[in-house]
Amino acid sequence: MRRAPATALPAPEPTQRHDWQTLKSLVPYLWAYKGRVLFALACLIAAKGANVAVPLVFKGIIDALTITPEQAFIVVPAALLLAYGVLRFSNSLLTELREIVFARVTQQAVRRISLQVFRHLHGLSLRFHLERQTGALTRDMERGTRSINSLISYTLYSILPTLVEIGLVIGILLLNYDPVFAIITLVTLTTYIVFTVKVTNWRTALRRHANELDSAANARAIDSLINYETVKYFNNEEYEARRYDEQIDRWTQAQLKNQFSLSGLNIGQAIIVSVGVTLMMWQAAARVATGEMTIGDIVLVNAFLIQLYIPLNFLGVIYRELRQALTDIERMFGLMGQQKEIADAQDARELPPGPASIRFENVGFAYDAKRPILFDVDFEIPAGSTVAIVGHSGSGKSTLARLLYRFYDVGSGSIRINGFDLRALKQSSLRAAIGIVPQDTVLFNDTLHYNIQYGRPDASREEVEAAAEAAQLTDFIARLPDGLETKVGERGLKLSGGEKQRVAIARALLKNPTILIFDEATSALDSKTEKAIQAQLEQAAEGRTAMVIAHRLSTIMNADEIIVMDQGRIVERGTHIELLARRGAYARMWALQQQEAQDDT
Repeated sequence: MRRAPATALPAPEPTQRHDWQTLKSLVPYLWAYKGRVLFALACLIAAKGANVAVPLVFKGIIDALTITPEQAFIVVPAALLLAYGVLRFSNSLLTELREIVFARVTQQAVRRISLQVFRHLHGLSLRFHLERQTGALTRDMERGTRSINSLISYTLYSILPTLVEIGLVIGILLLNYDPVFAIITLVTLTTYIVFTVKVTNWRTALRRHANELDSAANARAIDSLINYETVKYFNNEEYEARRYDEQIDRWTQAQLKNQFSLSGLNIGQAIIVSVGVTLMMWQAAARVATGEMTIGDIVLVNAFLIQLYIPLNFLGVIYRELRQALTDIERMFGLMGQQKEIADAQDARELPPGPASIRFENVGFAYDAKRPILFDVDFEIPAGSTVAIVGHSGSGKSTLARLLYRFYDVGSGSIRINGFDLRALKQSSLRAAIGIVPQDTVLFNDTLHYNIQYGRPDASREEVEAAAEAAQLTDFIARLPDGLETKVGERGLKLSGGEKQRVAIARALLKNPTILIFDEATSALDSKTEKAIQAQLEQAAEGRTAMVIAHRLSTIMNADEIIVMDQGRIVERGTHIELLARRGAYARMWALQQQEAQDDT
């Protein structure tokens, strides 16, 4: 199967429309199946030719019936009636054949564009996703991908066939009858199209506003449901319902305006078509009365009017839907236009396999330029050693892990692995070498087996079970009726904090990376489980480069070096024994935690 080229789609500015660019961008995806496209277009032209020929044959039948009864019944109508039936069937057959042949083209184009958007979203920075509401984002994607299908279908299935048929009808009228018939038809069509375009363009703003309110209402509902427990904690069900109802009410009002404008458009279109039909029939009837036209001619004109009325009305509907689809797709193209804050350099290279040393060189960083987070952070983690980062909340510990994963680029200084600046490495190879147990573990709404195996999707079941055992999950899994096939719920809400954290540990162990990051990896565990897992974590870190971000100092006593941070700066560094001997910030933290542990007992 031939693949369509991965052509980047244009991203229209919010205040501009790039409809022609949008249509042009679809051509490479369609032309990848040019054989099917050309065959479908041939079927289209043949079907419309057969459709236009039907009234001509019908006129011949009517006129033939005006001759002698013997001729009419035996000779002329017999052949014409047969031709009439064949043409009727041919039109339907060719139309369906066109649909069948082109269906694969449409669906494959939708598939490839959808995949391109999906990959682009995964390629955007963490900052982009933290600033966007997931509900609104997925709604924009859903409407956009659905509208791409509509856009292709309306453009190539409906608009082009209608234009071909209109062109053939006007040509026949010009060749065979008084030009007034073609003029009336052309003026009616032009008036109808201009009116439809003008009103539909006005309605586009109403549609866009309704879509924005729809996305906002959906995002509010999803945000509330994701935070179900928080809503229950504070008994705020009615408060959430009122907020959601306010948003739905705004959307309802926008939809009503949209419907009123649609009704006005339909009425105007009906008036234009009715006037055109009346004028055509009046001209035809007058010429029949003077003998200039036969009964068959008036039947022909009437049949053409009926055939044109349907596609003409259909053209108006399609144009409205097309504009609405373009409005919906504009938001998705806006996502495609988002520049990647973190992108691979053109000459980016793979991170060589093997042991890895990490070097933070005078790193400075700020999520917001007005509020710096890190100041001149400088330390090294030699290959195969473990360095712990400790400090109070907000001191910048977890930011170091995000920078090492290159979710953000440093503001100043650099981070190097084996001497390579992270910005010179391919992100895929960098992240493949790192395993992390995050402080806030989020799981997929799938089975335990799936969530553990996610660390290495090609791992066998035996390897998944071994990782679960290493993370002290075996007893927990044994108590579950479905074992590893137990569903964990949305974001893992069916599991406790400690259970989720153990799944995250198993996932990281299964990945078997060169570099391990433990970001408060045991913060949600009880003391007994923490001690059991701590030994496993230390064993897993042996031979690997490990960065441990911790709050409980008892978990990092054996680290090769401990770095103490305060307000984004390194204030102390050394081993556990050395730092206690200095009686500085680390020693005070240790004493405080020891006192809290004694109070708890």
